[in-house]
Amino acid sequence: MHSRQRLHRFRQRKRLRHQRLCARIFHLDYLVVKNVNKPRVVVLTGAGISAESGIRTFRASDGLWEEHRVEDVATPEGYHRDPQTVQNFYNMRRRQLQQPEIAPNAAHLALAELEAALGDHFLLVTQNIDNLHERAGNKRIIHMHGELLKVRCSHSGQVFEWTDDLSVDERCHCCQFPAPLRPHVVWFGEMPLGMDHIYHALSQANVFIAIGTSGHVYPAAGFVHEARVHGAHTVELNLEPSEIQSQFDEHIYGPASKVVVEYVQSWLARHGLSER
Repeated sequence: MHSRQRLHRFRQRKRLRHQRLCARIFHLDYLVVKNVNKPRVVVLTGAGISAESGIRTFRASDGLWEEHRVEDVATPEGYHRDPQTVQNFYNMRRRQLQQPEIAPNAAHLALAELEAALGDHFLLVTQNIDNLHERAGNKRIIHMHGELLKVRCSHSGQVFEWTDDLSVDERCHCCQFPAPLRPHVVWFGEMPLGMDHIYHALSQANVFIAIGTSGHVYPAAGFVHEARVHGAHTVELNLEPSEIQSQFDEHIYGPASKVVVEYVQSWLARHGLSER
């Protein structure tokens, strides 16, 4: 009698373990299928998404940037000619970015929500050097033009976090012979960062979305063409039509804090990814 009971309990435990194993396998299969079926989305953002957060767009109508000629403060030649002026310019921008009134707006938060829904099927490429996307919650991000709150060694290229003013006399001690530190910003004439990763993502994208971009700065202006060549649906969310608007399949114009939020919520709902 006791032997039969033990055998019965053994078989029950065996069935229960099998059921649990099957449930785990089914759940993993469901997660794999669900993840595979998620579209791959690449988002490109420009100055227009941060304008509503109080950060001025790149160039004013008079061709000046914060009362400076771009050639004087955003080129290697300008830096070598007058490093003090360039450092002062980026010190001013670094202080401005850290003012309490500068904060992510609704468009930044919407993109963080999109990333949370898509996981590793999402990549955010930004031309902006501010940190508003990170503060909103984005993690899968490439700053193709560098970051304002970082500096790098002019000799080794090693990058450091930096929130204070940067002096022309500041040196990096990571090298045998200390070299000057410069803003970790890509200037005109320099190669943007992360290009191999960006082009790989564009080649796999199902959807490409450009937000707040003018469409006249390359290579970023060529991303829509690259995405279309590989079959992606292309979307422009902008305050007004860009110089390359004809290359997009879909256009929605208006303030970023409005059109980006509405588009992301609608897109997530259509794909069954919305939590609302």
